[in-house]
Amino acid sequence: MTALKQYQRIEATGLWRPSPDEQRREVVVSIGEATLTISDFNDRALTHWSLAALERQNPGSFPAIFNPDGDPDETLELAESETTMLEAIDRLQRAIDRSRPHPGRLRWLSVGGVVAAVLALLLFWLPGALQNHVVSVVPQVKRQEIGDMILHRIERVSGQACTSRDARDSLEQLARRTGVRQIIILPAGVQDSLSLPGGTVLLSRALVEDYEDPAVAAGYVIAERARAAHKDPLDDLLDRTGATSAFRLLTTGGLTPEIIDTYTEQVLSQPRPAISDDDVLAMFSQSALPSTPYAYARDVTGETVLGLIEADPMAGRALEQVLPDRDWVRLQNICGE
Repeated sequence: MTALKQYQRIEATGLWRPSPDEQRREVVVSIGEATLTISDFNDRALTHWSLAALERQNPGSFPAIFNPDGDPDETLELAESETTMLEAIDRLQRAIDRSRPHPGRLRWLSVGGVVAAVLALLLFWLPGALQNHVVSVVPQVKRQEIGDMILHRIERVSGQACTSRDARDSLEQLARRTGVRQIIILPAGVQDSLSLPGGTVLLSRALVEDYEDPAVAAGYVIAERARAAHKDPLDDLLDRTGATSAFRLLTTGGLTPEIIDTYTEQVLSQPRPAISDDDVLAMFSQSALPSTPYAYARDVTGETVLGLIEADPMAGRALEQVLPDRDWVRLQNICGE
């Protein structure tokens, strides 16, 4: 111990009393390796005290009175003039204390580690777990309500959804044929198609007005179904608007207009997320609809959609008509002149 070497030759005189019923006697006090040695003037050791277990009864007062830990009846008095010895005892005790294990510190470090782990868990795991839970428990009626809120927000930009008494039945037939709850045609605002929470699919008017084959519009609906199966539209909304949206939906049962606006602005301004050909083709196969018309509508050259053309699940099969010609013509005119 570096501190010990400095004080190894220090001696002082003091008054030692082994018990209350004995007289104090003058002794020589010296410092050894982690011990305080009390000797008589014939250099005969009377007792040894551990510096680590040495207690001072009257800190700041003089004469300084010490006793071994747990035995206050045995005392050693050092006069105020023995400053070197008093300083040595104080410094060596601090050095010994620093070198010994500190279970309290270890305990605090352990607690700190646990707290840090919990905070990391809350920060990185809880938001995702909360969102997954919300998506799993929100009922269909609430999903439809949220979908309607998004639709109304889009209509502020696109104009009112196209509607026609003559085309209403045709639109319902197309929804049934493609396996969705509802299809809505918009005059603008949507690039091609968009799934809303609650089972509504929005289509651009171009998908019904610019193609002679209703399988094109049906194909975009099928592609939206594949996207929704891969990523729930409600989950996508919560992803885009943050964990506070999930917490609000869970605790209040609703979303604010600001949250709806944020989601709508993002989803309309960004391309639809890509989805694998295998997932899309599986949905076409399930619906018994051809993927080729949809593929060529996406790319007239067929180069970027070759997988959807070559692996068309309905290739070479007899195809059921998506819509009768008369119904398709009515649907093509749903947005009017």
